[in-house]
Amino acid sequence: MKRQKTDYPGVFYREADRVGGKGKEKVFYILFKKGGKLHEEKVGRQFADDMTAARAARIRGERIEGKRQSRKEIREEGKARVWTLSKIFEAWKEHKAEKRSLAQDRSRFSLYLEPELGGKEPKAIVSLDIDRLKRVALKGKSPATVKLTLALLRSVVNWGHSNGLCQGLSFKIEMPRVNNLKTEDLSPDQVTALLKAIAEDIDTDAGDVMRLALFTGMRRGELLKLQWKDIDFRRGFIKITSPKGGSDQMIPLNDAARGVLEGRRESTGGPYVFPGIAGRHRADVAKSVKRIKEAAKLPLDFRPLHGLRHTYASMLASSGQVDLFTLQKLLTHKSPLMTQRYAHLRDESLKRASDLAGEIVTDIITSRRSPGAQNQDEGR
Repeated sequence: MKRQKTDYPGVFYREADRVGGKGKEKVFYILFKKGGKLHEEKVGRQFADDMTAARAARIRGERIEGKRQSRKEIREEGKARVWTLSKIFEAWKEHKAEKRSLAQDRSRFSLYLEPELGGKEPKAIVSLDIDRLKRVALKGKSPATVKLTLALLRSVVNWGHSNGLCQGLSFKIEMPRVNNLKTEDLSPDQVTALLKAIAEDIDTDAGDVMRLALFTGMRRGELLKLQWKDIDFRRGFIKITSPKGGSDQMIPLNDAARGVLEGRRESTGGPYVFPGIAGRHRADVAKSVKRIKEAAKLPLDFRPLHGLRHTYASMLASSGQVDLFTLQKLLTHKSPLMTQRYAHLRDESLKRASDLAGEIVTDIITSRRSPGAQNQDEGR
């Protein structure tokens, strides 16, 4: 478009189609030197921005004096103030630096959330965006993956809203139903193979973590943050601090667990039973635990530490000697519903006991009906 001069130095316009209407309108530009460079900047449209040559000349003067930003600078600054989901996530990450699952959260965000929703402000996200996210990014993923991803989205937005960075979502995210009641168990032969692999592995710390998980049913996080002050050897109790967000609990220190802990008392030299680098809180034992699991040839889908907690519970439930209320207390479940997953094992044990009673009575009846028994009766 051809430049058209005005009565003001350094101000010109070009004609362009009118925005939102018919006909033409003037688009004003300014020319000026700053820092030894010649700048040409658009300052506004005749109708859309109510711009005139006189206003453009004033803007030019302010730009030369450094009293005004360019439209581009104003636009970029405005963008910087917009808290998109990606920007909120960056801030959220710093706030959640100690979160154990942060690495997985980063991966889920970059794989599923950022491509679809990263550039949007939370207030601009609608339920159709969530439907598209499920249909495109999360297609074919397990219900657990979908639920964790949506929970991450909700957590990031809620954190941003509570910290005044953005508005919250205008709708409730519908979470998929996930069956988390997977009960992992090991056979006696598998337990034997595992204990053998533990004894032969070079990482005694990881081995002791696994053995204590099997002997006490403690959770991974509870084991790694366990301190010597939490163990009462005299009275025979282990104090579990804030089990899964609940109040502190005490569980019995059985002989097998005592044996593991007594063997470590002199070697750790710090507050933690399973210390990390420089005696600090240990973050993980995943690498060694995986190696031990593979050496024992346990099933691929067996989750070592979580699975050993289930194995502990399954052994007690199937023994027929432990009621579900006691099992709930040993596992530090806040709700009996969590312990109900083991009810069928106790039912099977009771059924075996009932069957045994039936077999005993049947044997008595059979023996009474045998010819020898009849002859004895007649002789009397």
